[in-house]
Amino acid sequence: MSLSAVVAGVRRVRVRVLGTVQGVGFRPYVYRLAGELRLAGFVLNDSRGVVIELEGSGPSVETFLARLAPEAPPLAVVDAVEFADVPVVGAPGFQIRPSPQGGVAETPVSVDSASCPDCLHELLDPDDRRFRYPFINCTNCGPRFTIVQGVPYDRPLTTMSGFAMCADCRREYEDPADRRFHAQPNACPLCGPRVRLVGADGVAARDPIEAAAMALRDGAIVAVKGIGGYHLACRADDEGAVGELRRRKHREDKPFALMATSPDRLVVLGDVERELMFSPARPIVLALRRADAAVAPSVAPACRELGVMLPYAPLHHLLMADLVGIGVEALVLTSGNVSDEPIVFTDEDARERLSAIADLFLVHDRPIETRTDDSVMRAVARPGRSRPLMLRRSRGYVPAPLALPGGTPVPLLAAGAELKHTFCVAKGERAWVSHHIGDLKNYETLRSL
Repeated sequence: MSLSAVVAGVRRVRVRVLGTVQGVGFRPYVYRLAGELRLAGFVLNDSRGVVIELEGSGPSVETFLARLAPEAPPLAVVDAVEFADVPVVGAPGFQIRPSPQGGVAETPVSVDSASCPDCLHELLDPDDRRFRYPFINCTNCGPRFTIVQGVPYDRPLTTMSGFAMCADCRREYEDPADRRFHAQPNACPLCGPRVRLVGADGVAARDPIEAAAMALRDGAIVAVKGIGGYHLACRADDEGAVGELRRRKHREDKPFALMATSPDRLVVLGDVERELMFSPARPIVLALRRADAAVAPSVAPACRELGVMLPYAPLHHLLMADLVGIGVEALVLTSGNVSDEPIVFTDEDARERLSAIADLFLVHDRPIETRTDDSVMRAVARPGRSRPLMLRRSRGYVPAPLALPGGTPVPLLAAGAELKHTFCVAKGERAWVSHHIGDLKNYETLRSL
């Protein structure tokens, strides 16, 4: 520590935080922690992560550094905290500064995360201004990887850049005490994306989600635009609808995934399966089928297991709530594609490739930047306790980096096999395995790679 770094017991440090620390509420967390400890300075995002400068009493600075990583927001992953003493400035107050432009992008992008309990409470509260708003989110949940177009992670570099926040949303976004402070996808019914239900005649329904639920109840096949692409949905207990979906999709016997709000009625869940299913990643979880599960035979022919996931996007929560209210407990929710092709994620592609499969389209106007399928997990028995096994790593897990002990002196690209393809990019001490691409036996999948 230099003499200039301490003036009358006041210390100033510059802190570099590395890891998944953008788009997860890290800057507002730092702002609040600094305010609690009466520290001056600033915090900002840059191309490598988060930069903080702190100035205050020596003990307060030490307390801040000790608490910084352990008390980080739930979606943050702190890989390292580096700090060094710098000269005291004497400026009062603590600021969140704009992100500087330029630099080589090195900060990890956060994964897409299921709706948090706070947002779900608001979603279903008739007195809340976001009641039944299918794009509700905050710094603790919502889309990340699928809307990011560049780093640092700020709204202009996401597919939300085309939606100007209204006065109320802007006030939340700029209030350090608010849960939506610097939540980049922040929006509401007045200023954000909107949902439409479109049929063959092109007529939009007044309440698109409720109308989609009614159509599904009556046996329709509906293309649903989600977080990372389109799904094809139908009643899980309607053999006619499931069989027709198989015929149109050209999927002979591979099992279909299911979405349900009460998975215990469909499958037997152990501790590991339950932890996986209720995690923020919300993967499809393979589990033993219950004998009395109300599922059509064509959902998973000759299989003892079913693949089930919980709703993870607000639109899913609303759709499933409406369905349960009219007596439908589970949906087939399979990738929106023709068998063996990549999942559809653009609206134009959906109209072209899914029009022969879907009777209706439940769509929205928030663009998807990167397509991602649902992840698939299962529990594997081991002595003492079962453990999770990743079968398909995609939404909710990608692009979280994997540690690369020893690192690599140059950036590397590894391309996988023809079947179940993924690729991997390695740089420094991190490796990024891509989301699931698929089998590279047709042109569309190869082009997607």
